[in-house]
Amino acid sequence: QVQFVESGGGLVQPGGSLRLSCSVSGIDFSRYPMGWYRQAPGRERELVAVITSGYRIHYENFAEGRFTISRDNDRDTVYLQMDSLKSEDTALYYCNAIRIIDYTEYVPVYTSWGQGTQVTVSS
Repeated sequence: QVQFVESGGGLVQPGGSLRLSCSVSGIDFSRYPMGWYRQAPGRERELVAVITSGYRIHYENFAEGRFTISRDNDRDTVYLQMDSLKSEDTALYYCNAIRIIDYTEYVPVYTSWGQGTQVTVSS
């Protein structure tokens, strides 16, 4: 059974940085594209970034230039380095394996999610 365990969130001032980690078990991690999602209060969950098994990367527009996704296949872990944080980045952040459709559509593979890690950007 797949399990996602996110960590690294916290309270940070605008302009600050955080590094999120997601430890994955129950799947052949190195074979899967992995992605980060986030969900702000009152909003739907949205994609943040994706890294494929071949280390190709996609960022949503709001993440481009500020966030960096990476993975460590030896540790079955995916990371999200977030810099220049803004108040609108406040959300619960999750990871999931990703299915890529027609090179442009990114869909979470698993319907079960981890508990997420809370990121709050506030002065």
